[in-house]
Amino acid sequence: MAGLKRHHDGKVAGLYDLDKTLGRGHFAVVKLARHVFTGEKVAVKVIDKTKLDPVARAHLFQEVRCMKMVQHPNVVRLYEVIDTATKLYLILELGDGGDMYDCIMKHEGGLTEEVAKCYFAQIVHAISYCHRLHVVHRDLKPENVVFFEKLGVVKLTDFGFSNRFQPGKTLNTSCGSLAYSAPEILLGDEYDAPAVAAGHGACCPVVHILVN
Repeated sequence: MAGLKRHHDGKVAGLYDLDKTLGRGHFAVVKLARHVFTGEKVAVKVIDKTKLDPVARAHLFQEVRCMKMVQHPNVVRLYEVIDTATKLYLILELGDGGDMYDCIMKHEGGLTEEVAKCYFAQIVHAISYCHRLHVVHRDLKPENVVFFEKLGVVKLTDFGFSNRFQPGKTLNTSCGSLAYSAPEILLGDEYDAPAVAAGHGACCPVVHILVN
């Protein structure tokens, strides 16, 4: 992680001006921000480290570790990590089309099959790339798929539940969003990470939402 950097209200390390809130979670808030010198817009995930228990800290470490490893056209890029005494700032690539739910709301009847197939293929490419690096996302859902309309692509984001895995060995951590979890995870069973991530527990609900 980056070394300790000074920060103050409304600005991160003197480099990014924080703007409106884009999203909010248990321990983090995602802000729109602009680079002071270049004017580039980014998304900044602000994590309050004072609210993290040991398990949450471990998840945070894994998130940063995995995002640094995964460099793919269909994965949101992590530009920089800024670490302070009480906050951790993840400087992320900013999508211009909202998440998958935002897109679906604009198309009441769902996307056409051809468009949905194109987007779904990109999601599968991202997941496959992660698995080749022995990284599993473990929280694939519409909110974690971001649209980049100008580029015509979708990108996977939020690696908060991600982890490394060893081929042939199972995981047993129950995590992710219940509505999109595989039966193995809901039952608390050990599971083969890449098989569960690519199967009916994750990918199928996403493609169903795209076309309905």
